[in-house]
Parts: sequence; structure tokens; C-alpha cells
Amino acid sequence: MNNKDSKIEIISYLFFGGLTTLVNIITFFILNSLLGTDYKLATSIAWILSVIFAFITNKRFVFKSENSSSQEILPFLTFRIMSYLMDIGLMIILIEVIHFHPLISKILVNVLVVLFNYIASKYFVFNRKTYSSMEGGK
Repeated sequence: MNNKDSKIEIISYLFFGGLTTLVNIITFFILNSLLGTDYKLATSIAWILSVIFAFITNKRFVFKSENSSSQEILPFLTFRIMSYLMDIGLMIILIEVIHFHPLISKILVNVLVVLFNYIASKYFVFNRKTYSSMEGGK
């Protein structure tokens, strides 16, 4: 990948990652602040919706992957579950231990989650080299 393609990929990821983050935060806000849902349940539901959105946009628009979705869904979900555990764990620490406001906590945690998800998606999930080596270099 040349330098120009790399910059376009990063900009695309930031754009769609930003939209994914908005899906996550808006869902959390609606559930937690407006509907009074417990922050842990609101975080979990927001995670599910944002993961679905992220998989579709990362595959099609960011990494332009031509691999089958079935090859990518398991590693994608594995890393997203890891980021969910990071998300919920940090939310518990920030809200219950440090006593931060839930929405501010959600925004802060999402910065780390977005960075983790980019690295995981770029190098492990939507990486053409990963799948070509699994297929014997085809």
C-alpha cells in the first residue's frame, strides 16, 4: 500500500470510526440518560449496534476487503469482544470507582476503544496478507 492509499485508509477509518462512535454514544445516551437504562446494559446494547455498523463500513468502505465475510467475522468479533471488555471494564472503573459522569466516561473510553479497534482491524481482521498466507500464498 502506498503512502496516498494509507492516508486515504486512515481518513476513511477516522470518518467511519467517528460514525461508529456516534452510533455507540448516541445509543448509550438515549438508553441511559433518556430512558434510564442501567449504564452496563446501555453500554452492551450500544456495543452490539456499533459492532454491526463497524463491520459493514470497515469491510466495504475503509479496508475495501474482498475476502468473504465468513473469513473475517470471527476475528472481527474476537477483537470486538476484547474491546467490549475494555469498554465495560473502564466504564465500571470510571463510574463506580472514580465517580465520573456516565456520558463523559463513555466518551473517554471510546477514544481508547477506537484506537484498539483500528489496530486490530488493520493488522488482524481486514489484512489481505493474513488471508493469502492462510490459503497458501494465493
